[in-house]
Order: sequence, then structure tokens, then C-alpha cells
Amino acid sequence: MCALLAMAVGSGCAAGSGQAPVAAGATGNAGASGSAAPVHGREQGAPGSRGSSGAPEREDRKGEPAGEGGEAGSRKDEGGEGRERAGEPAAAAEAHAKRQKKAQAARAAAAKRWGLPQTPLPAPPPPAEKPRLTTRKGFEVDRHTGLPPVFTTVPTKQKVVFLTIDDGAEKDPELLRMMSELRIPYSAFLSDYVVRDDYGYFEKMRDRGVSLHNHTLTHPYLPALPYAKQQAEICGQQARMEQRFGKRPRLFRPPYGSYNRDTLRAAASCGVQAVPLWAAEAFPDHMEWREWDRDLHPGDIILTHFRGKGEWKGSMPDMIRQVMQVVTAKGYAVARLEDYV
Repeated sequence: MCALLAMAVGSGCAAGSGQAPVAAGATGNAGASGSAAPVHGREQGAPGSRGSSGAPEREDRKGEPAGEGGEAGSRKDEGGEGRERAGEPAAAAEAHAKRQKKAQAARAAAAKRWGLPQTPLPAPPPPAEKPRLTTRKGFEVDRHTGLPPVFTTVPTKQKVVFLTIDDGAEKDPELLRMMSELRIPYSAFLSDYVVRDDYGYFEKMRDRGVSLHNHTLTHPYLPALPYAKQQAEICGQQARMEQRFGKRPRLFRPPYGSYNRDTLRAAASCGVQAVPLWAAEAFPDHMEWREWDRDLHPGDIILTHFRGKGEWKGSMPDMIRQVMQVVTAKGYAVARLEDYV
């Protein structure tokens, strides 16, 4: 038998779907085509030194004009260049600080316009090297070695979290404007069946610096499908996203957070490198938590969905106000997932 079921956090459900499983973890044996989709509700599971010159050389250079080719001039020039180089890091740091101050002032003004109680904190510089990703304990499948890692939190000591939005059903132009003005990074995991009526909306999102990733073609419960059909869902969306948005995604999130070994094999076969799930889920009026302490932790991934007032108690901007109130009050900044993964 392979994987342990992972504790689910929220709906993770498809827009307009009659089924609403809440799985988040490996399920069943590889190729469990007979598995049924989970019912609505939570699934159970575990959570150089300078050379010296001889006297003749000094005599030959004695008559050279300083500063043009003579030794004295050369040393003088090198000294000036050295002082300039020594000042470069300080000048760069000062310029960076000025830019950050200006950006934060603009963010504060935007926060006031959008009704946020606090100004979102700026994210620290990303790490020079991305952290090594491993599969979270309890989220493994049989013979997981060599398959993409599955995780809910990115290993980092920085007080950052990552915001991810799933499916693409709601296409609120106010979300694009709000996130750009607040300078909040986020990643979108898209399903083609709800995106294809307005690819242009997500092209605008991409052009604003948002990374677009794979959430399958039609949002099925993957563990119930044989390998070939899972591969068609995942790799078909890889090809579709490359065609429509110009880039093949590196990241994939299975619908409902549910997967088995065939899912990961299929994803790896068409270029997926990692499978980020989530540690918390955001709604317009509340947060839902995976962990027992019901809190944020460095590197946590937050899930939400493209939804509107028809399905939620609020709009996409309402959801952003809610999640940012929680994130900022706890002293966290939202960072760009792709800078760490």
C-alpha cells in the first residue's frame, strides 16, 4: 500500500463541480482507477599580489609621466578605482533602501485606498540559493524516490508565506488592479476548462509578473483515473499552457490535493518538478488551517480560489483584505513562491 492521506484544509474543489472533496495527500495504490471521489467534507489522515621590480626597471620608468603609464601614476589610478569599488556596495545598499522606502510609501497609500487595516510588509530579498525541497512526512507514495516532492511549507527561516490561487473560475479585474497596487506577489494554478473562456485575463496576469502553473485540464479526482488518463490531464494542460501563455509550468497542484504514485509519475513525465499543496486556506470571512496550532509558520503556502460573491460571502478583494490582515498582523510578508521553489 502506498500513501497516507494528508489532513485537508479547505475545499480545494472545482468551480461548478458537483463533487467537493477536500483531500490533500497521497491516496490509494498506483493506478487505482476504481477509487471513488471523496465526499464533501474533510478526509481523514496524518498531518593577486603585485610583483616586485628590479632597479633597472625603476630607472627605465623614472621618466614616465605620472598618471599616464608610470608606476606612480598606475598606483594612483588603482587607488582611486579601489576607493570607488569599496564605495559601490554602500551606494547600492543606499539606493536599494531608498527604493524600498518609496515602494513602501506607495504600498501604504494603496493599502488605505483598498481598506486594509495595516500596510503589507515588504518581503526580504530571496535566498541566493533555493532551499532543497523534500516531501512532507506522511505525504509520500510508494517508491517516491525520483518523483516530484510534495510539500505544504517551503523550508526557510524568513518570516514569509506564499499566496497561491487555484482554478480560474472568477475573473475579477479588481483583483489584478489591487494586487498590482499593493505589490503582493502570488501564483496561479489554472484548470483549462474554467480559463478558456477568457485567456486574455490570465495573459494580463502573466504580464504583471504572476507565474501561471498547472491544475489539470478539467479538474478531475485523479486517483480514480488510470495512469494514461492522468497523464492526459496533466500533460495536456502543460501543452495548453505553453501554447497559450508561452511557458511550460514547473509546478503542479492536483485537484483537491489528491494524488497517487501514477499522478506524480505522469507529472514528472512532462516536466513538473514540484507539487506544492497548502498549509492554510483563505476565504473572504475566515481562514482554515492544516496545523494543530492554527497558525502561520515561516514558508507556509496559503491556498485560495478564484471565486466571487456567487459562491463566497464576498469578492476577491474581500478575500485579499482578510488574508492580508492575518498575514500582516502575525508579522509575515508575502514572498514570491518561484524565488524559493
